[in-house]
Amino acid sequence: MKIVVTGGHPAPALAVIKELLRRKEKDIHFIGRQFAVDEGVAESYEFKQITKLKLPFYHLQTGRLTRSLSIRTVRNLLKIITGLFDSLELLRRIKPDVIVSFGGYIALPVAIVGKLMDIPVITHEQTISPGLANKIIAYFADEVLISFPETMKYFDVKKTSLTGNPIRLDALRVHKQPLDIKKTKPVIYITGGSLGAHSVNIHIEAILNKLLKDFIVIHQVGNVEEFGDFERLSKLKKKNYHVVSHFLTDELGWVFKQADIVISRGGANTTFELIYLRKPSIIIPLPWSGNNEQEQHAKLFSISGAGELFYQDGESKELYELIINMHKNIDSYKKK
Repeated sequence: MKIVVTGGHPAPALAVIKELLRRKEKDIHFIGRQFAVDEGVAESYEFKQITKLKLPFYHLQTGRLTRSLSIRTVRNLLKIITGLFDSLELLRRIKPDVIVSFGGYIALPVAIVGKLMDIPVITHEQTISPGLANKIIAYFADEVLISFPETMKYFDVKKTSLTGNPIRLDALRVHKQPLDIKKTKPVIYITGGSLGAHSVNIHIEAILNKLLKDFIVIHQVGNVEEFGDFERLSKLKKKNYHVVSHFLTDELGWVFKQADIVISRGGANTTFELIYLRKPSIIIPLPWSGNNEQEQHAKLFSISGAGELFYQDGESKELYELIINMHKNIDSYKKK
């Protein structure tokens, strides 16, 4: 079977691809974005991972859906049209038997064209509240798979199934040690996802000296050139402070194993992985995530007692106090 995987959520996509490969499905093609940000030169996380698996990767340039009217909206509409024609060309070339979408603006033109070409489309919704692009994709999809029961109300129940969120089990196992660390202190792992999180990085930078008195800090800062976080923070050269732009899939298991506390955004993929690993965590939701989905994920996490919610517009000293308090009561979080 020839399978096209597409979308802007690489973690569950990679989890499914790994499982397909384990089941001897070899003819897998990925349509996505080659670069981390539009007009950027830094390669995206998904491009690095897919090419590492030696699978065909096709870069697709398309536009984002916006709810406001501006010059940028017009440009995005023109890019979407281009994306539709480019998707048509790619699908004619690949001739897949099925398209598996993991949502977002990248998957939208692929799903639409796939449906028009009578190619079966399966889409997976990771978040509790789907965005506009995913709602449109679901309309064209033959099957819709969801992670949360609360999401069922957004889709046609006749073609929607609750599956949960694919977890990168392979990524959560120890394969490779990316850092030389002697664990003489508790370890905090800060991650903003494959692109990093500038606001989170600023908070950590503000309290770093105090943190390093009691903790070893592993800080995944992302590679967004606009902010220059990696370049700036990697120059600090502080003892017990380890700065990386991002970790590869086969490195994450080791990092999570070392971590006593995780500080993270509230994306669905990360939330499910932290629950699976039973890692005490502080979730800092992205304020402008679609339909406030990250805050909803973080609240569910906090209500369960497995972690804490911190808003990024809070004071850095409040984040520091939260970290210290969590460490003092670490056992109570692990029992949840």
